[in-house]
Amino acid sequence: MRIAFVEIQNFRKLKSIRIDFSKDKTLFVGANNSGKTTAMIALRRFLIDQKQFDAHDFTVSSWKKINQIGQTWEAPGAIPSDLAEWEGTLPAMDVWLEVEPDKIHYVRHLLPTLDWNGGLLGVRLRLEPKELEALHKEYVTVRQRAVGTIAAAMKNKDGHDYKVSLWPSSIKDFLERGFSSKFCVRAYILDPTKKVYPKGGLAQPQTLSSTAEYIEGNPFAGLIRIDEINAQRGFSDAGNNQDASSEKGEENTGRGDKRKLSDQLRSYYAKHLDPSEMPELSDVDALEAIHMAQTLFDEKLEICFAEALKEIQNLGYPGISDPTLTISTRIKPMDGLNHPSALQYEVLSNRENPQDLPPRLPEQYNGLGYQNLISMVFRLMSFRDEWMQVGKIGKRVVAKTGETFFPPPLHLVLVEEPEAHLHVQVQQVFIRRAYEILRNHADLKGNKALTTQLVVSTHSSHIAHECEFECLRYFRRKLAVNAGDVPTSAVISLSEVFGKQDDTAKFVTRYLRAVHCDLFFADAAIFIEGAAERMMIPHFIRENFPELNYRYLTLLEVGGSHAHRFRPLIEHLGLTTLIISDIDAAANTSNKPSQSIAHGSSQVTRNATLKTWIPEKQAIDELLGLPPSAKIKHYADENFSVRVAYQLPVKVVLDAAVGQIDIAANTFEDALAYENIDLFKTLDGTGLIKKFSEALNQYKTPADLTNDIFEALKSGGKAEFALELLFKDPGEFKIPAYISEGLEWLQDQACRKENESPGAGQKKANPPSPPQKEAACWKSLLP
Repeated sequence: MRIAFVEIQNFRKLKSIRIDFSKDKTLFVGANNSGKTTAMIALRRFLIDQKQFDAHDFTVSSWKKINQIGQTWEAPGAIPSDLAEWEGTLPAMDVWLEVEPDKIHYVRHLLPTLDWNGGLLGVRLRLEPKELEALHKEYVTVRQRAVGTIAAAMKNKDGHDYKVSLWPSSIKDFLERGFSSKFCVRAYILDPTKKVYPKGGLAQPQTLSSTAEYIEGNPFAGLIRIDEINAQRGFSDAGNNQDASSEKGEENTGRGDKRKLSDQLRSYYAKHLDPSEMPELSDVDALEAIHMAQTLFDEKLEICFAEALKEIQNLGYPGISDPTLTISTRIKPMDGLNHPSALQYEVLSNRENPQDLPPRLPEQYNGLGYQNLISMVFRLMSFRDEWMQVGKIGKRVVAKTGETFFPPPLHLVLVEEPEAHLHVQVQQVFIRRAYEILRNHADLKGNKALTTQLVVSTHSSHIAHECEFECLRYFRRKLAVNAGDVPTSAVISLSEVFGKQDDTAKFVTRYLRAVHCDLFFADAAIFIEGAAERMMIPHFIRENFPELNYRYLTLLEVGGSHAHRFRPLIEHLGLTTLIISDIDAAANTSNKPSQSIAHGSSQVTRNATLKTWIPEKQAIDELLGLPPSAKIKHYADENFSVRVAYQLPVKVVLDAAVGQIDIAANTFEDALAYENIDLFKTLDGTGLIKKFSEALNQYKTPADLTNDIFEALKSGGKAEFALELLFKDPGEFKIPAYISEGLEWLQDQACRKENESPGAGQKKANPPSPPQKEAACWKSLLP
């Protein structure tokens, strides 16, 4: 048994999404503000703590319809009949379980029909009014009172027009107070035959009939155990004097978020290890040691208090009939753990005497990263042992109920942003080991009857790269399209891309594992040809494209011969992408040897991206004559575009008598040289720079120049070429026209999306200064 998927609707920015769950690990990835955290909060609200819902959990665009309902209620004689008018506004989560036929005894209360014989079972958890008529009556009463008060005030002031608005001004305003007393979560059984596959990353949940009846109680009681580690773990170091474990409202429960490791230690001991609870044979020695310590302590105290008690006796107490005063202690193991320094760290040191104890420090003196790692691992162990009722907790349950305990068949664990305070290697270790820890129990290894599913949300590309890519669920931002809409999210299951076993999927998987990139977390991507572009383009952006300079971009060095292999991935992600590629001219013969560009010679491109993706042309003359609009592929349904940029003829003046002529470049390096002829003529350097300088100073005809430059490129040394240019000062160079056009387009795309977002048209703050922009996101521009 496992959770196959959940569908969330009308919850904050999650208007309608489906999240497919992998069998073991599921990872939420995506750019900032794409809905990952919202999804984790939805899982928490619906599955763990339903009392935490409030009015702000409704999707913002739903309030227009809800307020219209309130206005309808204000009409004389209006009586709400059912929840049909609320359809499409109520937050809900559909949980779909995949259940084997032999597990029917666990789910008999969830069966849609009597002839069900295994497969999917669905339950909708919906946030709805507890009593619709009572809600209507209360709202209308307070609303009429507010309207009447304003009317009376205006009458007393001779028609003075008051601008103040009394509560409640609308039903939204009304629900913001005391929401939990008016709404609750109810469960409904769904029909598996009406399940519909998502379209464009948006779920298509089935509609409940007006006669649907909710089921009493928790539908997942005894079926699913749910634990979570949320992002607010609240660790402190030695410089923070606040005791995080004593924060107001902190609950000391197994599923609560205990702030300090010592708190977790005490909780684990009390539940699983306390020898005084349900003693076993292995506890006898410990109990005997406690008894002996208590006896010795009593004897010591009796000696110490002897003089004091004797002095009291001199006052005439106790008398003949009065009880005698004695001193008795009570030693409890928990008392030894109930202090701030219960958990300590031994500091490595060179001890003169091996028998000496090493120096120790309290837990807050250890690094935040290790505190976080140890805490999360310990929490996972605690979740597992509570699920399996390890130690005394299981014996207490049996003693209380008199029945053998059977753990729920499914354990769902939610972990939010585990990367906090952890450096890269530790992040990778954690995500590799987390699921193993949850299954590290004798009764779980190889046991398919008891299932564990781990769900993790992250902003870390290092964590994402440690997981199988088919486990990733990509959250994509969707812009508001219609008036009154707000930006929402769509969720893409990357198993649709990486689950395939064809050569393209294998190549993309191997590449992303070999080359670190932030593709799953970026706002846009730039695909480039080689090392020279990778080093120079960030400088071009920093010096010439201020809007791009503080966007979250990622650069992928894949080459024109492989960029097209990323097409399925880019189209699934809906990620705005600029492909900066080489035109790669060749003779139109069987072996297609590479050639310097010659107009009118029937040359073709060897670049697979240009031939098969954008612009789907291969004749060089045709490619050179295309307008900019023909180099863009727009995906209207997903509202994103992909553009290609390749070398264009450069207008240069080689001879004043001849005037301006066009020279066609083959690569980034010669395009840069042709755009900056005067600089390259006088540039000192080695390798390509030296060869370019000699060619520009010694050519006889334009044909000789292009041929010499083309031959020089064959010798390689492109990375060294870029490094030398970086040393010279790249700000002096003019950007090749084809790259400049591409980056201008990408900047326009970024600005367009910003203008289409909420608040567009409002006065915006000045963009951050260049140093701030670099600090904010320049790392994202470097692989």
